[in-house]
Amino acid sequence: MRLFIDIGHPAHVHYFKFLINKLKREGHSVFVSARDKDVTIELLNNYKIKYYNRGKGKNSLIGKIIYLIKTNYTLFKKAKAFNPDIFVSFASPYAAQVSFLLKKHHIAFTDTEHAKLGIASFLPFSNVVLTPAVYEGDLGEKHIRFNGYMEQCYMDKKKLTKPNINPKYIVHQKSILIRLVSWNASHDIGQSGFLMKDLESLINSVKHSVNIFISCEGNIPEKFIKYKLPIQPNQIHDFLDFIDIFIGEGATMASECAMIGTPAIYVNTLTSGTIKEQEKFGLLYKFSSSKGVLSKVLEILDQKDIKIKYNLRSKRLIDKQINMNEFIYWFILNYPRSFKKLKKNPNYQFNIQ
Repeated sequence: MRLFIDIGHPAHVHYFKFLINKLKREGHSVFVSARDKDVTIELLNNYKIKYYNRGKGKNSLIGKIIYLIKTNYTLFKKAKAFNPDIFVSFASPYAAQVSFLLKKHHIAFTDTEHAKLGIASFLPFSNVVLTPAVYEGDLGEKHIRFNGYMEQCYMDKKKLTKPNINPKYIVHQKSILIRLVSWNASHDIGQSGFLMKDLESLINSVKHSVNIFISCEGNIPEKFIKYKLPIQPNQIHDFLDFIDIFIGEGATMASECAMIGTPAIYVNTLTSGTIKEQEKFGLLYKFSSSKGVLSKVLEILDQKDIKIKYNLRSKRLIDKQINMNEFIYWFILNYPRSFKKLKKNPNYQFNIQ
């Protein structure tokens, strides 16, 4: 098999690294194209995954359209030379549209219901769209639901280790991580998270009793530079297991915490089926604004055996799910028979180990 995978976000590296490595070990050919976003390129280098760098992308709507046209042209040439059997991506309009032009099949994954513009850019050109079972919405005959989360592809608590942190940053017994996003994605238009004055107030309220770390999708605000997260990108999941509370504007990292039993406070006007289910299990707390966040932080910090309690909740959630890596591998390797099989019997997914 010859597989073309497009990666547009650091999380996508984690979604597909198992698939890429397993296919290569078995003698299949894989071409990876990647957007230079946040730490995506650094992660690919860390995992020794060869890739074609398709550039940084643009933030404005006009810039995005121009980038789409240029990238499609470039990837069309790359893909034509590689001659893939199948294209795979997480909601990539580039992979979808180039596959359509080359008359190849595109298998898309998504879990982001509110990304209406993004869905419109890849859905008409895709042959299959796979989403979590809790996805809110119906994507038609192409739609396959799986009982799991994309974050299960890599958030395995058994494989996490203690992150390498300079002791000078660890003053208090408990630690929190604050994650700020850039708000440049198309689905972020008109949305919001933390107000800077509320974030500053929260930090001032807890800085004398907990270790504070801040991670930013873009540049960290100068006033918070002393709290900058002092680890390498490939240690972030170990760090999420290390901290006592996660507070962030990004749904992916909040969901990652839910997978390993770290209490997550998600501050964003957007939500999703995934977020709602993790809320039901008491793993995640959703806030549409900064209001009430500090009270919830103090409430969690005041609890005894925080991580033990949330680890049990996480286990109850994950025990209901399938093996995501094996499912993705099986589906792609056996496509299109796998699509027909799941359309006929959706519960077959529970037989894949």
